Amino acid sequence: MSEDDGDYRTERDSLGEMQVPADAYWGAQTQRAVENFPISGITFSRRFVRALGIVKKAAAQANLDLGLIPEDKGEAIVAAADEVIEGDHDDQFPVDVFQTGSGTSTNMNANEVIANRATEIYGGDLGTREVHPNDHVNFGQSSNDVVPTAMHVAALEAVEGDLVPALEELRDALADAEERFGDVVKTGRTHLQDATPITLGQEFSGYRTQVEKGIDRVSDARERLGELALGGTAVGTGLNTHEEFPALAAQYIAVETGLEFREADNHFEAQAAHDAMSEAHGALRTVAGSLHKIANDLRLLASGPRNGLGELQQPENQPGSSIMPGKVNPVVAEAVNQVYAQVVGNDAAVSTGAANGQIDLNLYKPVCAHNFLQSADLLANASETFAEKFVRELAANREHCAEQVDRSMAMATALNVHIGYDEASKVAKQAMAEGKTVREVAVAEGYLTEEEADEVLDPERMTHRGILGED
Repeated sequence: MSEDDGDYRTERDSLGEMQVPADAYWGAQTQRAVENFPISGITFSRRFVRALGIVKKAAAQANLDLGLIPEDKGEAIVAAADEVIEGDHDDQFPVDVFQTGSGTSTNMNANEVIANRATEIYGGDLGTREVHPNDHVNFGQSSNDVVPTAMHVAALEAVEGDLVPALEELRDALADAEERFGDVVKTGRTHLQDATPITLGQEFSGYRTQVEKGIDRVSDARERLGELALGGTAVGTGLNTHEEFPALAAQYIAVETGLEFREADNHFEAQAAHDAMSEAHGALRTVAGSLHKIANDLRLLASGPRNGLGELQQPENQPGSSIMPGKVNPVVAEAVNQVYAQVVGNDAAVSTGAANGQIDLNLYKPVCAHNFLQSADLLANASETFAEKFVRELAANREHCAEQVDRSMAMATALNVHIGYDEASKVAKQAMAEGKTVREVAVAEGYLTEEEADEVLDPERMTHRGILGED
């Protein structure tokens, strides 16, 4: 029984008594973890706490079906877990992310919260353990299989529920820009130097395809993230777990989430290594790199507005300077750039953690989970914001693009098949030296007639495959 002491009550675990806030649903092991790990002040996200609730609910449902826990207590556990899933008790998960590498403190945090709340539902008082955190809530489980299961559930829900829809929104915004700018001929650029003409729409088709392929890359991780470690208990052998429990619990998790989950192919791999998390985060890092590239390009194309490339008109999201009146900066694109930097850092943490499993257990579970979920949230939010507040608001400076194409030295490339590379080089250099266009020099020097120049040096036709001026 618990002993009431004003603002605190006494709870017990295998190490003895602990004073716990009187109204807290957590117990002694959680309180020890709070006191042992004053590291960062960072606790697990809503997404991960939800996943823990899902795992505990599914475990209770499976154990009820198998007749392994009392029906009334099992039903109370399911009801309490539902509340955790819905976010009713997020303030009851105070344990720092930087804790024991198995995540045991957080698993016990979930067990204690659900057990105490279930005890209330059952009709008992907090701390009485009428529903026991180990014997009932954690029955047939270990932190070593619960935490990696919650990692996969949270990761796949984040990918499917937030990240993929956000990337699809960005893809659609880029596709819309691709169509809007399809007829805007402009100067291509390689090495940041003038290159042959391209349409602004063609450039945006490249950005749209980057995001499409990013969606494919992220989606490819579904199969591996869909494998669940639950049922392996301490080291993967499944000691103290019913042989039907893993598959049955995975079915309940699939029903709860609406996603495809199944028992791990090999429980020893699922607990000792986190290659699936590393692989999936690698896809997030690649997507972040794509967004970084796109954001950088759009910043360059909108640079100016008078003394830069100035081919795009960027949205005026906010004043750009506290000292320079009228200045507007590509602030949303810059936020995307910074998200990339954070995701690259997170990838280092996830890949390092995933690679450092020792013998039968990986002890970087909390840091892998936290960094993966942060990356997924950042990329989802950045993609939505980038699409809505930047990409959809872009406009083309059509006249400026046309003027720049006409002045480009790279127009001489179309002369290669007619007068040869060397003569075309002479035309380009002369045009540069005399401040003329390639067309003006090519006609004045007799390389092309006016009519031939109209065809051979047609910027729009140069944006398609083919040899201009050939029958």
